[in-house]
Amino acid sequence: QVQLVESGGGLVQTGGSLRLSCLVSGRTFSRYAMGWFRQAPGKEREFVAGISSSAGITYYSRFVKGRFTVSRDNAKNTVYLQMNSLEPEDTALYYCAADLTLETVRRSPGYWGQGTRVTVSS
Repeated sequence: QVQLVESGGGLVQTGGSLRLSCLVSGRTFSRYAMGWFRQAPGKEREFVAGISSSAGITYYSRFVKGRFTVSRDNAKNTVYLQMNSLEPEDTALYYCAADLTLETVRRSPGYWGQGTRVTVSS
């Protein structure tokens, strides 16, 4: 079983930056496409960003494109989400997810982390 552990969440002011990390267990991390999702109170979970196993392809939600950057370090079994120009609307519980392809990560990831909370104050 693949286990994902998110970290890096916290409280930040509007316009600030935060970097989330997701540490993935196992020896096959480099084979997985990775994704980030978020869920705000009273709203459905939504896709934020994804990255292919080779890091050659990335996808972003139109709500974060240009502000967030997803990257990965396969040697460290870690995927990152760099969040800049944060807004109160970005406040949510952020989840890391994994699956074999970007398409399946976006549609129905096979593995989920427990989430890390991001709060952006106004």
